[in-house]
Amino acid sequence: MKSPAPEADLPGLALAFKALSNPNRLAMYLELLRHRERSIKTCALQDLMALLDIGAPTMSHHTKELVNAGLIEVERQGKFMRCRLREPARQQLARFFAAKTER
Repeated sequence: MKSPAPEADLPGLALAFKALSNPNRLAMYLELLRHRERSIKTCALQDLMALLDIGAPTMSHHTKELVNAGLIEVERQGKFMRCRLREPARQQLARFFAAKTER
């Protein structure tokens, strides 16, 4: 078995995968990726709640888990909360999956 690349942050990756193991959190992350691909930097939490058909307490919990895993950032804009991907974490996941598909 080949050892991980020296730059691989295995604890960080494990934390990210644990956070993304929940279907709602994975759906949130994928939606933020879609926003990024369309050059939209942030997404309102209210939009994610409507998309996933979940309530505010559940959204708050999932958002906290993604923030704690370092996958997203949240900022308040007036009475709205907006979230965006943390680019270093997105790049780390992209490198991880690119390395796995190159074999």
